Amino acid sequence: MTTSKFAAQLTVQIGEEFAAHQQYLAIAAHYEGMTLPQLAGCFYRRAAEERGHAMMMVQYLLDTDQPVNIPATAAPRCDLEGAVAPIELAVEQEKTVSAQINGLTRIARDDNDFAAEQFMQWFIKEQVEEVSKMQDLLTVARRSEDDLNDIETYVERDMGAGAADPAAPRQAGQVQ
Repeated sequence: MTTSKFAAQLTVQIGEEFAAHQQYLAIAAHYEGMTLPQLAGCFYRRAAEERGHAMMMVQYLLDTDQPVNIPATAAPRCDLEGAVAPIELAVEQEKTVSAQINGLTRIARDDNDFAAEQFMQWFIKEQVEEVSKMQDLLTVARRSEDDLNDIETYVERDMGAGAADPAAPRQAGQVQ
């Protein structure tokens, strides 16, 4: 079986999504250690979302009869300090993922792979939302760095678990 250029790069992205999952778990554990349950919960949810993104990509490869190879990931950064620095890391991570998603979309477009380009549209929308959410959280965290309860209140009020997106691609392993 020949792997398309898009599928090969999507495989790399699966590793990036699992790496983001691991990094968000490390951030969540950091906040648990600081007894900041709202921030911890926020990042546990983000970790689950990143894993879900990887599983959507796995399902796409399965659906398009491409080989599925799960890449290894580097260890996450665990040398986190304070309340603000982990959120700064998350913002940078989301910006990096946005650039990667755009690159995947470019490959699909350049190869006239219309199905792949359509698949990527949901991820483009998702990344705009994720960067925006993390930037807002960073703004609040910087403003409230001296009162961690303000950050916790913001997360509880504005960043709770939302409803599932019915337009999201199916994840591998999910029953339809």
